Amino acid sequence: MKKYLVIGNPIEHSLSPKLHNYWLKNHNIDAIYEKKKLNEDEIKDLILQIKEKKVYGVNVTVPFKNKVIPYLDKLTPESESTQSVNTIYLNNNHIVGHNTDIYGFEMSIKKTSYNLEGKKILILGSGGVVPSIIFTLKKMKVSQIIVSNRTKEKAEKLKDLFQDLNIVNWGEVPNFDMVINATSLGLKKEDDMNLDFSSVGKNKFFYDVIYNPKETNFLKMGKELGHKTENGKLMFVYQAHLAFNIWHKVKPEINDDVLKLLDI
Repeated sequence: MKKYLVIGNPIEHSLSPKLHNYWLKNHNIDAIYEKKKLNEDEIKDLILQIKEKKVYGVNVTVPFKNKVIPYLDKLTPESESTQSVNTIYLNNNHIVGHNTDIYGFEMSIKKTSYNLEGKKILILGSGGVVPSIIFTLKKMKVSQIIVSNRTKEKAEKLKDLFQDLNIVNWGEVPNFDMVINATSLGLKKEDDMNLDFSSVGKNKFFYDVIYNPKETNFLKMGKELGHKTENGKLMFVYQAHLAFNIWHKVKPEINDDVLKLLDI
């Protein structure tokens, strides 16, 4: 039986095993997918296990999306552009790092029928998935990307990858059409951003990459203010869909049963 993993720290909240094992069973694939809490000094050993075919594929979540890169043989163009990896596999004896977050985010926006072209986007956070989001936003022709992070220096570092970003101090709420929470604030029920969105105007789009819990305080606030809201569930499903296809050469179905499975 082939073994697949998702690694991260924390990892308890991940629903990846639930989704991947459901698809594996549906397609009669002799494999198992598990979650593993990892420390940074264990990455090297894990990559060795992929090389030795003890593990056949790995998904990567916070905080390891760029920390795994030095241990890989090859990056796909998407991973190279974003310096972010969330899917690892062996190809012709090379350990390859791929980024399926880009596809996941793009598909999740397309499914909301929200047209991003010419829109001003505010991103909260600068780690993990943010380069993938910026890459996708540029592809979808937004007019401006503003980034705010609790540690401003980390946000400034994103300019190494993407020059024309506007970095603002945490707490500043500039004018925007869409705001994306890409911080981990919201994984715990008591998490509060201490940001005031009461004067941002009407018809804004509040998007949270977090999908568990289903409605974070950030989304609750957006809803209470009368704005459009969306969590990261579809992004999660579509990034997993592409990873599954890379590993197993099968495109699993995304239907109501799959979405119900992930209703927490």
